[in-house]
Amino acid sequence: MYLQRKLGDENKVSLLGFGALEPLCRLIAHNNMLVQRNAIMALGTMAVNGDVTGALKKTDVIPSIIDRLSLEEDGVVQEFATLCLASMSPDFVCKAQIFDNNGLPPLIQLLSSPDPDVQKNSVEVIFNLVQDYQCRVAVHELGGIPPLLELLKSDFPVIQRLALETLMNVTTDKDTCHTFSEEHGFEKIMEILNNKDFSDLHAEALHVVANYLNDSKSVQLIHEGGGLTTLMDFFLTPNSPEIQSNAVKCITRLAQSSENRKLLHEQNVEKVLVAYLSVADVSVKTATCNAVTAMNLHLASKERFRELGGIPALVQGLRGGSVELIEAAAHVLANLTHNNHLSTIAVYKAGGHKILVQQLQRSCPKTVANVAATLCNMAQKEVIRHSILSHGVIQALVEPLKSTDTQVLVNTTLCLAALACDEEDRAELLSAGGLHPLVNLLRSYHKEVLQSACLAVIVCASDEPTTVEMCKFGAVELLQEINQSVKRRSSFSETAMISLLKSNLSVKYSLTDHLASTDVVGDGFYDAGKAHAGQRILTLEEFSKQPVNQQRPIIVVNTMIEKKQESDQQEDETQPVSPAEKPWKMVEDVSLQVLVKETKDLILSLDDEREQCAALARMVSEAMGGAVEMEKLHAFPWVLHLSELKFTLQSNVIPIGLITRGIYRHRALLFKCLADCIGMSCTLVRGEYNRAWNEVLLFSVDPSSNGPNGICSNVTFHALKTDTPGRFTYHSEIWNNDNDMRIVEVKYDDYALVHTIKTSDNSSEVLNNLLSRTNETSADLQEKFSTFSTKTGILPENILILPKKM
Repeated sequence: MYLQRKLGDENKVSLLGFGALEPLCRLIAHNNMLVQRNAIMALGTMAVNGDVTGALKKTDVIPSIIDRLSLEEDGVVQEFATLCLASMSPDFVCKAQIFDNNGLPPLIQLLSSPDPDVQKNSVEVIFNLVQDYQCRVAVHELGGIPPLLELLKSDFPVIQRLALETLMNVTTDKDTCHTFSEEHGFEKIMEILNNKDFSDLHAEALHVVANYLNDSKSVQLIHEGGGLTTLMDFFLTPNSPEIQSNAVKCITRLAQSSENRKLLHEQNVEKVLVAYLSVADVSVKTATCNAVTAMNLHLASKERFRELGGIPALVQGLRGGSVELIEAAAHVLANLTHNNHLSTIAVYKAGGHKILVQQLQRSCPKTVANVAATLCNMAQKEVIRHSILSHGVIQALVEPLKSTDTQVLVNTTLCLAALACDEEDRAELLSAGGLHPLVNLLRSYHKEVLQSACLAVIVCASDEPTTVEMCKFGAVELLQEINQSVKRRSSFSETAMISLLKSNLSVKYSLTDHLASTDVVGDGFYDAGKAHAGQRILTLEEFSKQPVNQQRPIIVVNTMIEKKQESDQQEDETQPVSPAEKPWKMVEDVSLQVLVKETKDLILSLDDEREQCAALARMVSEAMGGAVEMEKLHAFPWVLHLSELKFTLQSNVIPIGLITRGIYRHRALLFKCLADCIGMSCTLVRGEYNRAWNEVLLFSVDPSSNGPNGICSNVTFHALKTDTPGRFTYHSEIWNNDNDMRIVEVKYDDYALVHTIKTSDNSSEVLNNLLSRTNETSADLQEKFSTFSTKTGILPENILILPKKM
């Protein structure tokens, strides 16, 4: 039957069909040695066939086969017994049976057999067994490492490869690596790597090295013996892509610990990485990017990689067609540019910013997240930021704002906050439709997403148009809800709310019933009345388009003089447009324009501040129907007057200049408007029952009510010390606000520069004071004060140097 193997698989299957398998399995345990020998030869030959192997699995022949593996057995019996096990061992059940029946010890012994066929079959069985963890550990415990290393010297490549592949599996165990080191395994692997005749084995050999280098102690031993230098030299030797890929994976594994990264840096591993980024094979470049990412945790390695010209190669990787390479390159660039302006400049000089903007359109979330992070890092440099913006990055960021990936959302919003620094950039975001998805992110319950979204809102709230649009999408209501939540509230959300209200005074007044003296009422401001918590405040355009109703009118401020172009007039005459198609615009308020002009002409001509305030109050009173005694207020026809205006204008929105019979809230708003036009410090406060009033800060004082010489007055606050030197806090009963006061600079015999943040009703103001011991301050000191005030957000027109008082 043994001779039938020469006739092919047909005869093996025929023998199986004739029922030869069962008697053969019995005969391998026969008392006659010749019968045993021939039976095992026939069984081993037949087992190579898949059908026969499948049939053998159903038998209990494995223990009998293992009995034939003893060293006393004939070499031929060992050869065909191991051949039989090699055919069956890929099956999980058979592997378990071989291990459970103590098949591993004789197999390890047979690795030292003088017969190469026995060696080959035995190592193949062991290779199949060590796919399971318990077998890997057992190989080490049974002394299998030394004979496996000896097989590396075999004259037969198939045996060498099987030995290497087995070592690849067993060296994942730490104890095995220790034995591997004691048996000089690394040196034996390096002998293979340094032999060009064994180039077909280099990939597997590198894999074994990578496993071994996972252990820091092993790395240190190799380094002390000069092994790392030898390894780096091998890496720089031209090799096939497969070998280069395994070499980079070896570096990546080695770079997982800080000690190893330091050693690799000392061996100039960056030179290897830069060289591999220049190869043509995409898989090698992708693997190299992962290795660079690992080495970037070592700061000195970052710098050397840049100095060796690695960044342009990474930028080229972004152009590649491979999704994996682009993702890996973007990840490296995000790490390299983090808090590193030299790397940022290198990316910029390589043209990376333009490619990065294009990559924002990618569908891979990891790529988009890393690209956004890199652009955010680069945007810290103003010149680079302007260049990034010139390539349409604002438009490109809109789609990622709609992503469902949290890291994409975090990085995109941070990138947006870093880029949208100028008014025109925020206007572009508005026209690109990016504000709506940004506001929607305020609904997120993910802490980082919410905080980064709030940061972007703070930046975008620098302009009134973008602020109004965000309020239109419900930003104020969402932030109110967030700030009422203990878990979701943060300094970011609170600052975002303050920023929105600061740039949308109409909404601020509706929510807080208070406008500070620094809140300058401008064209387009409207009083929509007090808003309830969670109520959305409509825009002026939305109020204007509502049908006339019986609710209180919306009072609007508009001092703009409409300038109609000749082309617009011709268009109106030749092309009549329906009201629904006309673009909305505010009604011109000529009466208010006249009042503003009179205010500037008459009020500013007065020298005394008190006289100015009184004269302005009289002007407002006259414009609003004159003084009205309290007893006759019920007869004052202000309600009917407002209803007539609404009917005449066919609108719920009434320009304040048209109101000639107004009460508290109308007069207070007009006073605030006119006071802001001439630079008078004035607040606007709303009370209950239609009450409203103004508070004016007068710098000139009444000599009869102050100090003995009519020049100075004493104001005392009891400030509390904090843990921060030079920082104090106190509450002002006069102004009903909390104060965070910081002594910025002081010379006790000369002057003190004080920075105070005043907070009242969720609104914050900044007050800087230059306090002097003399009634004169030098020009240099005044310039220092003005510069500091500008840096802390105070507008130049709000910086006042008081005149010298004698």
